[in-house]
Amino acid sequence: MTQALSILESVFGFPSFLGRQGEIIEHVANGGDALVLMPTGGGKSLCFQIPALMREGCGIVVSPLIALMHDQVAALREAGVRAACLNSTLAAEEAAQVERELLAGGLDLLYVAPERLTTPRFLGLLERSQLALFAIDEAHCVSQWGHDFRPEYIELNLLAERHPAVPRIALTATADETTRREIVSRLKLDHARVFISSFDRPNIRYEIVEKENARSQLLDFIRARHAGESGIVYCLSRTKTEETAAWLAAHDIDALPYHAGMESAARAAHQDRFINEDGVVMVATIAFGMGIDKPDVRFVAHLDLPKTIEAYYQETGRAGRDGKPAEAWMSYGLADIVQQRRMIDESTADDAFKRASVRKLDALVGLAETAGCRRVRLLAYFGEASGPCGNCDNCLNPPRVWDGTVAAQQALSCVYRTGQRFGAGHVIDVLLGRAKGRVSQLGHDRLSPFGIGADRDERQWRAVFRQLVALGYLQADGEAFGALKLTPSSRQVLKGETGVMLREQAARPARVRRGKKSAAREAGTAAPDSALLRALRAWRLGIAREHGVPAFVVFHDVTLETIAALRPGTREALRGVSGVGEKKLERYGEALLEVVRAHAA
Repeated sequence: MTQALSILESVFGFPSFLGRQGEIIEHVANGGDALVLMPTGGGKSLCFQIPALMREGCGIVVSPLIALMHDQVAALREAGVRAACLNSTLAAEEAAQVERELLAGGLDLLYVAPERLTTPRFLGLLERSQLALFAIDEAHCVSQWGHDFRPEYIELNLLAERHPAVPRIALTATADETTRREIVSRLKLDHARVFISSFDRPNIRYEIVEKENARSQLLDFIRARHAGESGIVYCLSRTKTEETAAWLAAHDIDALPYHAGMESAARAAHQDRFINEDGVVMVATIAFGMGIDKPDVRFVAHLDLPKTIEAYYQETGRAGRDGKPAEAWMSYGLADIVQQRRMIDESTADDAFKRASVRKLDALVGLAETAGCRRVRLLAYFGEASGPCGNCDNCLNPPRVWDGTVAAQQALSCVYRTGQRFGAGHVIDVLLGRAKGRVSQLGHDRLSPFGIGADRDERQWRAVFRQLVALGYLQADGEAFGALKLTPSSRQVLKGETGVMLREQAARPARVRRGKKSAAREAGTAAPDSALLRALRAWRLGIAREHGVPAFVVFHDVTLETIAALRPGTREALRGVSGVGEKKLERYGEALLEVVRAHAA
């Protein structure tokens, strides 16, 4: 491990490994296969980058997104590593030059898309090259049950057949037990050692609120807690993405839309602004995000319910990659469940896939409705036991639980008496005794449940119905436009054999304002000098523009904050700052010291 630690410090500028990084690197560097599950921001990339630098030959990295390739290659080159990528953005001569460098042994790491890797031309190129290892990033894309399935990933099993002596490492941040088994089977990693790090992201605060006026709720959230900070807002449709971005922009939030239906130039321009500028909020469909390496995303918000816990975890994990406090916020209502069930029922997938999709949706709804710690529920889904986190809305503002058995019986009885053909809105009108419109036209004002729920208001009844769906006593029929139907388990509630405990809607949590405590102060040093920090960021932006790379590729915010706190006066002092490797010290050391000296003067 002496060589690995030397590379870690001299190339990447870090003093020690995190978690199981050292163990993984030693195993792969010695020729072993591995499956690595590590949360976003946990340092997965080093687990294959360092072994590739330790072994003879070039490390081939399979990556699903062009944006991810470019960012990682740019960061590696800044650190002095001979890295390149092969993708559709390269001109023919550029691609040919990369191929020549690979054959001549002039590359340490080569990033390539899975569809290119499996072409006969590239496979022939690999046969003539010296290979250090294969790294399969975002390995959950191989799972047909997953949220990011990529059919071309299945063909990657040929690497085991063609290059049995070359170690392979598959990496992902999201995989439940079923997905893990599928990764092992499809990629032929039967003899691979499995490394599972904690899925916990303790710096992320989770909050899920009842959807009332989602856009206004989102605006309040951003203004109160993240004004002027970078964030991502996820919406289900392209139209909603554009409308929400325009609405936020009209309320003085620097917001941009992003979805697959936009012209590629506009989409690329918006992504470039988000990555390179401070305080931009990207309003996007799930087409945006995977492989985005921006470390200072301070919040991820969902205006619509994701499909699965895996998708929710993957998307919220894009916040706080720098380890500093971040938030995952979501608004959620019964209509979200109905919409997702309708999408499942109307899909062309087979019945087995639909059943699996319903189970995954039920697990996510359970997370949204739990009265306990959200982090405990989230980690339990991935098979990890934990205790209350103290950093989610339920821990900070514990919801009260009440005996809702009578209310549940009234609700279920009304669904049954109205024929199990109507959504929550109509059933609630009957319970509240509203003899108007379709209620009177259909004669539902003469049914026995009419008016029996008048002691509760509409908002309370909506919470009851939402929780009855979450608890499995009602189901939303996707084919009948959200009609509520009784499930077999509802019979026990109606007979009084099963009690039903429901959660009261928690009061809105107090506005939490994060202090300006930085990573440097948490480490026991002084707070960063804000004027010096602004000067360092301005210098970094100039370098980034000059090199045509994102600002964080030059130095992360945490590195600049530490410099602004320590105010190093010598190259030796600068060498001790995390994130300043030998190549960057050689390239930027004097310029950084000059910024510090100029500020002192």
